[in-house]
Amino acid sequence: MDSLTPLFFKRRSIRKFTTEPISEAHIKELQRAALCAPTSKNCKSWEFVFVDNKETIKALSESKESGAQFLEGAPLAIVVLADTQKTDVWVEDTAIAATFIQLQAEALGLGSCWAQMRLRGTTNTPATDTIKQLIGAPSNLEVECVIGIGHKDQQRSEYTDEKLPWQQIHINKY
Repeated sequence: MDSLTPLFFKRRSIRKFTTEPISEAHIKELQRAALCAPTSKNCKSWEFVFVDNKETIKALSESKESGAQFLEGAPLAIVVLADTQKTDVWVEDTAIAATFIQLQAEALGLGSCWAQMRLRGTTNTPATDTIKQLIGAPSNLEVECVIGIGHKDQQRSEYTDEKLPWQQIHINKY
């Protein structure tokens, strides 16, 4: 492989999925990608819960007021968490891992979308509390996001050089 740029250009947020399940081989590749993600001081603060239970996925989709409903249609949801006692940069660690997962999904021909959960929720309950209860996570873990993954049931145009906001690149100074 000479460049990852074609993969970057192709990966777009997909919120509509077919009902086709994700193969065990694809799930294993997604797990490998997650576990290859770098962490601060190699502390491996992240943890991942792969969910294919429809009822649990539906409950995850309802854990915040808006922006997570698409999860209900995903055959796979990946909860990305971290042990906040291992590092103070767990947000960065989980964000990198989530990105690795999404790029691997695209490389496998799957669609994905990130649902932000940290600092979100319903009027009465933070999403992280709801999610941790749903998946049985211990109190020292914090939820960053849930990634919905599935076979694409929508097409999005790829990025092109012309569509990129080049004005946001600065050299040597702002």
